[in-house]
Amino acid sequence: MKHFSYSILFTIIFFSGNLLYSQQKPNVIIIYTDDQGSIDLNSFGAKDLKTPNLDRIVNSGLKFTQFYGSPICSPSRASLLTGKTPQKAGVPGNVDPKKSKVINGLSGKNYTMAEMFRDANYKTAHIGKWHLGTQKGMLPNEQGFDYSFGHYVGCIDNYSHFFYWNGPNRHDLYRNGKEIFFDGEFFPDLMVNETIKFIETNKDDSFFVYFATNMPHYPYQGDEKWLKYYQEKNVSYPRILYNAFLSTLDDKIGIIMVKLEELNLLENTIIVFQSDNGHSTEERAHFGGGNSGIYRGAKQSLFEGGIRVPAAISWKNKIPKGEIRDQFAVNTDWMPTLAELCGIKLDTTNIDGKSLVPIINDSKHNTLHTNGYCWKFNEMWVARKGNWKLIGNPYDSSNKQITFSSNRWLVNLENDPAEQINLANEYPNVVLELENQYQKWLMNQ
Repeated sequence: MKHFSYSILFTIIFFSGNLLYSQQKPNVIIIYTDDQGSIDLNSFGAKDLKTPNLDRIVNSGLKFTQFYGSPICSPSRASLLTGKTPQKAGVPGNVDPKKSKVINGLSGKNYTMAEMFRDANYKTAHIGKWHLGTQKGMLPNEQGFDYSFGHYVGCIDNYSHFFYWNGPNRHDLYRNGKEIFFDGEFFPDLMVNETIKFIETNKDDSFFVYFATNMPHYPYQGDEKWLKYYQEKNVSYPRILYNAFLSTLDDKIGIIMVKLEELNLLENTIIVFQSDNGHSTEERAHFGGGNSGIYRGAKQSLFEGGIRVPAAISWKNKIPKGEIRDQFAVNTDWMPTLAELCGIKLDTTNIDGKSLVPIINDSKHNTLHTNGYCWKFNEMWVARKGNWKLIGNPYDSSNKQITFSSNRWLVNLENDPAEQINLANEYPNVVLELENQYQKWLMNQ
């Protein structure tokens, strides 16, 4: 009888301990916006935007003022999900859906963030845009996601769910690899419904949601109420279209936040927010609409406006609230950061990201990328170390009429964050040092 009582007691303690452990294991939601300008949130400096729900996430946690993605969509997403530079991840440019006979996307040989969470017994979901390839081994369900809902290519019409480009135009909406049809239903609403359904289904487990929204990427299709609101505020074209779409996105994020509160999950959920790259100046984006503030450049450029993006992390009562971090950081850093916050062992030998936990815990901690960082996009490249930034073959997508007299553009970002003054002739030794840094980096990609 005594032995039986001890057995019962041990069983109670064992299961109570496991329950406590599972409750302490944080959920993770990454909100990855698309083509959102460097300052395009009220909390990041925009004066003509209404974004209370995204601002709430930013203000309830840490805001990063020097956070970087890639200049276009696919490379940024590849870096996020692998912790590697786009070149190492095998996605240096946007995935082209027409190139079916060559490796064109994120190879299954990469270890993804979703696989990391799944290996740690998380339930994992991709909701929204993929844009990382459709060949064998590249689809979301083959890259660590238990559940996937969304479109595979770069953008879709939000009502027909067709991909419109140069043709052939085609329907592009899938759930777990199977084509599905919701003709006429607003894609952001579908994303919210799928996300809430997944969270409700897995509320008793730890879950990871990659909420990869197609907003405010073109086509701009904001709700009528927001178009009227910004019209009353006398916001000009094309900013009015962009703002309405971004505020529509903000409404959708608010619905998810309310659901997390209703399910008592908010306190145990880490929320990461980031844009993939700067705002678009393409024809399909009405040649603009987004705002990079003082920063030169936009999407498709390695000037600050193309790669410096709004970013924040929030975890109620666990991460400092309402604080700012000015340290240089990159989207490759999220994977090791989340691993450390969630108590997951991750082999960081072959990744480029650094855990931001030391910076999260200490506002005075130095940047973790002490050896600098590099980017390459088409012929343009960047080597950054400290406040020095060298741009090779510069191209300004925010002002395409500009031609540069030099193929080396050196700036000190502390003194010239707008990158207007070329210091290459004044500091030839710095140019040489950063060129060597870039060449060394290039050999290791």
